[in-house]
Amino acid sequence: MRVEADGTVDVSMTVNGREVTLAVAPRTTLSDVLRDRLGLTGTHVGCEHGVCGMCTVLLDGEAVRACLLFAVQCDGASLTTVEGLGSADDQHPLQQSFSHHHALQCGFCTPGMLMSSYDLLAGGTYSPDTLAEDMSGVLCRCTGYRGILAAVADVAETHPDGVPPPRAAVPPVLVGRTGGASPASSLAVNARKSASSDTSLAGTAADTPPEITPPTGPPTATVDVRSELASGVDDVWAVLADFDRLAACLPGAEMTADLGDDRYRGRATVGLGPVSLRFDGLAHVVEHDPAARRMRVLAQGIDRGGSSTQAVIRLAADPAEGGGTVLWADADVHLSGRVAQFGRALAGDVSRRLFEQFAEAVDEAARTGEAPTTRTSPLRLALGALLARIRRLVRAPR
Repeated sequence: MRVEADGTVDVSMTVNGREVTLAVAPRTTLSDVLRDRLGLTGTHVGCEHGVCGMCTVLLDGEAVRACLLFAVQCDGASLTTVEGLGSADDQHPLQQSFSHHHALQCGFCTPGMLMSSYDLLAGGTYSPDTLAEDMSGVLCRCTGYRGILAAVADVAETHPDGVPPPRAAVPPVLVGRTGGASPASSLAVNARKSASSDTSLAGTAADTPPEITPPTGPPTATVDVRSELASGVDDVWAVLADFDRLAACLPGAEMTADLGDDRYRGRATVGLGPVSLRFDGLAHVVEHDPAARRMRVLAQGIDRGGSSTQAVIRLAADPAEGGGTVLWADADVHLSGRVAQFGRALAGDVSRRLFEQFAEAVDEAARTGEAPTTRTSPLRLALGALLARIRRLVRAPR
């Protein structure tokens, strides 16, 4: 089956005993799907070249490297991750033995060691003479292999007739990193529902606006920007109250549909070096106070490669001395997937510059009464934030 570069494929798998179906891009790796779409972060990612073994999982009972497999290759397969090996309340003998022999250490290699040792013991090829060589496919950063080898040998001796099968201990609901339902998974479902509906029915009972789940847990970055605008406060608030003009003021953003009930669909593009992300997203104005000139927006988006972003955005406009306006913008930003690899500091810098450019665009829109005519390139925005951070590091006292 041929799939366009920006298309997705529905993939069905049984993960730790639970059937899941996801819409994924053909280039999305199995490790990214497990971690970022299903929240099974026990599968660690190290080298991403299949060398370190941290991402080892069981595919139809055989040990494989999740970073070397595309998710589309696993359609119809049965997968077991370290979460399915056992739980805190019902540990697998291998987990108990690793704890007893102090084989956990920093814990980064532990999932790969557990899954690889299970594959070794379940395959019936265990030999104490070749154990070190048989386990050499997973690298330990702490170089404390003795405890690991002792733990595996202990289980082999305790269960000479074969290691017990995985407990397939999955939580009631597969969750994302923040502790709530995986934003990427819910967004994919909403996107498919929205795409299959007639846009002429937006806002009616035939097309119920999708719900946005508020993010939980600590944000990746927080932003608090105060901008002084030349335009009057009433003109500025008129821009904020008009979501068409408001969306046009965001660099790289575009509103594609008004779903009714203060919910909107849109897209945004972000580029940084070799990474180019295009988010399809939803926004919901949950608070709107014209008298106080305050508003709060929930927004979330997903890139076809599995990256997802959620944000709680608060905007306020206050009159300034001399007739201008003080525009306040603060946000809690939650990132997962490739975009989260930028790190908290860079994510904060990019978000901060985005709101600074947004304020300039709002001032222009308030002055002209129309959407801004000049749009900031998202690539220049991200690179500007990166260069600003480098300059601060260079100037920092040593």
